[in-house]
Amino acid sequence: MSTVRRTSTLTLTVVGGVGLIAGRIARPVIEYRDGVAPTVGWAPSLALLLGAAILGGLAWSTFQSLHKRGERMTSDHGVKLLSLAKASAIVGAFVAGGYFGYALGFVDAWNTALGHERVVRSTIVGMAGLLLVAAALLLERALQVPGDPGGEGGVKGTGGANKARRRREGPETAPEGTPA
Repeated sequence: MSTVRRTSTLTLTVVGGVGLIAGRIARPVIEYRDGVAPTVGWAPSLALLLGAAILGGLAWSTFQSLHKRGERMTSDHGVKLLSLAKASAIVGAFVAGGYFGYALGFVDAWNTALGHERVVRSTIVGMAGLLLVAAALLLERALQVPGDPGGEGGVKGTGGANKARRRREGPETAPEGTPA
């Protein structure tokens, strides 16, 4: 059985860097084509905050179920949640990098009304993207198999329910004459 690894810091850094570059060159490309760079509304930040809140709630619920109460999780459900977490972390890193890059593109226009607004709002959306990444990584951590020493085992089997059940019920007793 192959395991799915957690999203690496290197992957998130590279994706965030690509987003940063794309966001930074957005203004010159738009202006080169005789366009006006768009302002940043509040909808992207609210959408990212909503996504982060949902993933954070899933992470908390999953952690409580698997690690605190020792409940079982089907492998299909665990893989679906892990896929959601990995995709959200990568998208969040790209979006955060893109909006931070867009903000950098307007730092030189800080003294203008629209330049100031673009920098501030882009920075807020970038921070919301980082919150999405953090919530996604928390969900990945919550899906870690209990008892996996390195934490790199991904999602497997019962989610440690048997181990938690043994802790609650105490040591097993075997009939006389048979090893426990």
